[in-house]
Amino acid sequence: MAQNGSISRKRPNILVTGTPGTGKTTTALAVAEATELRHINVSDLVKERSLHDVGTLDAHTWWEWGIQGQKEIDDDIIRGSDMINTTYHVLEVKCYAIVCDELEGVMEEGGNIVDYHGCDFFPERWFDLVVVLQTDNTVLYDRLSKRGYSGSKLSNNLDCEIFQMLLEEARESYSQDILMALKSDTIDDMSKNVAVLTDWSESWIPIAAPQ
Repeated sequence: MAQNGSISRKRPNILVTGTPGTGKTTTALAVAEATELRHINVSDLVKERSLHDVGTLDAHTWWEWGIQGQKEIDDDIIRGSDMINTTYHVLEVKCYAIVCDELEGVMEEGGNIVDYHGCDFFPERWFDLVVVLQTDNTVLYDRLSKRGYSGSKLSNNLDCEIFQMLLEEARESYSQDILMALKSDTIDDMSKNVAVLTDWSESWIPIAAPQ
């Protein structure tokens, strides 16, 4: 399979996205091990390198809301704060820009598998394959409950999966030619997905950028 766009790289870049709890990191780590692609967990990267620090006390909180696409702000959290929606949007955009700046070099180099529960702010030219993992809501409920999700945090993520928000986000952000939706309900599903992505990676053929 040929690479996406006109950027020359010797190895492909893959994005694995989906609602929290769909198995992104488990799948991406297994594919990275099988293919020797570099695994990048964006949420971990943000924390490890303090990329959420944009000079605001609650920057990390704003970042987490932004990456989950949750635009409704909890009144209990924001009560007493002078932050408003405009400030939230500015912080969100700044965080996205900082992350993209941090990743630009390695993404141009190629050979990465990125996992993240969002996809619309990455440059389309970065990826040769965008994978959206999907999980049955009963299974997802159990997985998220075991992680300690409850209340609106749990229901918002379940709604996200019910309405296929991540799949729609991917469809709006990337060419249909590079999109792949995969079921991720069971260990068997995950094993099959790893095999599919490993085969795809091994069959990927680089194309030199036009001069």
